[in-house]
Amino acid sequence: MPFIYSSGSKSPAGTTVQGERPRVSVSALRQQISQELHNRPSPQVHVPTSITHIAVRLSEKERHDEFQQIVSLCQRHNVNPPSAEASCYYQDFGGFELRWERHLEFSSYSFIRKGIGRTLFDGYAIAYVPQEWFDNIVGELVSAVNLVIGEEALAEQALYHAFEGHQVLGSTVADNRATVYASFRIHSDGFGRIIIQSHKLNNYQAGRLMQRMLEIQTYQMMALLSLPIARSLAPKVAKMEYDLVEINQQMAGIGEKNDSEMLDKLSDLAGKTEQLISDISYRFSATNAYYELVCARLEQLKEVDIEGIERINEFVTRRLSPGIRTCQALSVRLEELTRRIARASSLLRTRVDLTIEQQNQQLLSAINQRGEVQLRLQQMVEGVSIAAMAYYLMGLLDYILDAANISGFHVNKILVKGFAVPIILCLTWLLLRLAISYIKKSPITPLK
Repeated sequence: MPFIYSSGSKSPAGTTVQGERPRVSVSALRQQISQELHNRPSPQVHVPTSITHIAVRLSEKERHDEFQQIVSLCQRHNVNPPSAEASCYYQDFGGFELRWERHLEFSSYSFIRKGIGRTLFDGYAIAYVPQEWFDNIVGELVSAVNLVIGEEALAEQALYHAFEGHQVLGSTVADNRATVYASFRIHSDGFGRIIIQSHKLNNYQAGRLMQRMLEIQTYQMMALLSLPIARSLAPKVAKMEYDLVEINQQMAGIGEKNDSEMLDKLSDLAGKTEQLISDISYRFSATNAYYELVCARLEQLKEVDIEGIERINEFVTRRLSPGIRTCQALSVRLEELTRRIARASSLLRTRVDLTIEQQNQQLLSAINQRGEVQLRLQQMVEGVSIAAMAYYLMGLLDYILDAANISGFHVNKILVKGFAVPIILCLTWLLLRLAISYIKKSPITPLK
């Protein structure tokens, strides 16, 4: 039966007293991940409000200069600056609120000011920010938008003048709580323009809608950064595809071919293709990610058509999708080119290997023929050697027989020589074979 400790009683080591709240340690990783979930909260925006939003593309080397520029603005308005390692910064500067967010490859600044100026898009939100600060902004400007949120309905003529005669896009969004108008054009002041007419948005809903519209504007610009790259690389990829076709035609042609030269061309082509893929893989992957974010934000708008005006979702997907498809098509072409080069290289290497095998077979056949010739020569030399040795032995035998006759032993030289010839030949052949066998069996000692 388990022990039950009443309040105030002491517990053994390692147990918790009843009524005391247990605790666990919080690791740095868990703290970081938990904090990331609550970073970049949506602003709560009062109606009416003016917002100026800019996004700049930065390199890692420019991050320090960006931080110093924010610090200079904070010092100008006598507010606390962000920490050096901060990824976002939200601060009320008195006349306006600044929301700075650092993303992976760009940073965004949102200047929010309650109310609307005398006229729409007159720079009301950034009236307290010096022009010098914008002139010296760090990074490459990607997006700049002026956005106003109000409750007053605008007539068609007022919309025409607000967007300087450009095509106006719009729809009713957020379950009929607001109406949004935009043009996605760069106007005379260098900014894009967005109007949100609130019907029954609360502060949080207004902030969320504002954030979605600004993200659509920013992410679609970031997504299209790959389009100029794709257009510039298209002729180069086409040339590489044509070079591969020429190599394949040479491989399939009849006649004398230089397989080594074709293999070198394929290797060079494969290296160029892999270099291109490594150069654009990050940029094109980012394009797909930004495009998915744009589509997600458009889906969250829950648009309803306004008669006579094109919906924002329809316009953005119709104009943005071809550029994204162009980038995706180039990536697919490069991947397919890589596979085709690999197949051609495999076929060519197979053919080279077969050619080498044929050459090896011919070389082995020639070696065999040379071995047969050497064997015959060896046999002929052995025969000549036997005859020569037998001849010299017969000469020695003749001297021996002459000496025997002189010594008083009468020997028939002709008869002895006649019987001695086959015996000497056999002995000579046997001795020669034994000598050759001994030489073959003896190990070869390397010279020092």
